[in-house]
Amino acid sequence: MNTRIISALIAPVAIASIASLAFAQTPAPQPTAPTTVTSPVVSAPATTTASPNEAEMMKQMMELAKLTENHKLLADLAGSWSTSVKMMEPGKEPSVSKGSVTFKSIMNGRYFIGDHTGSMKMPGADGKMKDFAFKGMSIDGYDNVKQKFISSWIDNMGTGIFTFEGTYDPATKTFTYTGEMEMPPGMKTPVRSVIKITDKNHHTFEWYENRGGQEMKTLEINYTRKK
Repeated sequence: MNTRIISALIAPVAIASIASLAFAQTPAPQPTAPTTVTSPVVSAPATTTASPNEAEMMKQMMELAKLTENHKLLADLAGSWSTSVKMMEPGKEPSVSKGSVTFKSIMNGRYFIGDHTGSMKMPGADGKMKDFAFKGMSIDGYDNVKQKFISSWIDNMGTGIFTFEGTYDPATKTFTYTGEMEMPPGMKTPVRSVIKITDKNHHTFEWYENRGGQEMKTLEINYTRKK
């Protein structure tokens, strides 16, 4: 099957992402008034032809550098997790494997690094299926200027860096990221990942690929916090 699909052992994320439940290295500054989970404390600078006032620009940059409730959402996903991975391909039985991931904060809680490990079956030089050790790394954060969650991904199955942008729905406790993958040169595939928070000890990751104009789910990961 398409081995790049494994790169989703992510996300995010989150994800999701997925995503990260150890807390930031230092306490996050609290906003002076409640803010929505999808917006930073201050807005991005407006486009203008006039020269900006240096003092005002510095003040705004300092505000934009502060941690918000959106960073706290990612902090709530930090920690060590066991993963159950299910890969799906049309017309074939799902492939199931196990793995683990540890999310930790860096830059005083502004970003979260995910260290992903697992194993999978892949054909060797002789054509027979063999165990393959998978390793990946994700960096997740919230960009106060773009007002979006951001995620990047690298692994030991390629040389590219994948980047995604996302939003969070507080009503469903769901992160949704979108981006593109380019496996064969010149062939870009739109992708979407969904990280749904079940509770503080469980969340799920789903990966969708657009193939020929039709979106299909090709990966599902269930996360359980290690005790």
